[in-house]
Amino acid sequence: MMEMFYMKWKAHQPYYRILREVTYNEQRTVISNRDMYLYENRITTKYREFPIHTVHDISFRKIGDEEGILYLHTSAGVYPFTVKDDPGTFIQVFKESKGLRG
Repeated sequence: MMEMFYMKWKAHQPYYRILREVTYNEQRTVISNRDMYLYENRITTKYREFPIHTVHDISFRKIGDEEGILYLHTSAGVYPFTVKDDPGTFIQVFKESKGLRG
């Protein structure tokens, strides 16, 4: 019998995407709340998975009072994610798991 292996995430970061839908007579803005998870061997988002060895760094740039952009620096490029909540804990756990200094 095969045993299922479940890996618990180490850190979680909410983010969101703003989608604009345009029809011939109206424009609609849809905000989609999503989640990013840091596991021992990968970071996952709604549609992407980044093996941890391909993620070189994570940085954050604040925009306004509360929001900002979280950047995943990977071997395939830099991926931005818009966040409302401070990603300090997520970044710290990532850096500690990679043996990097914050």
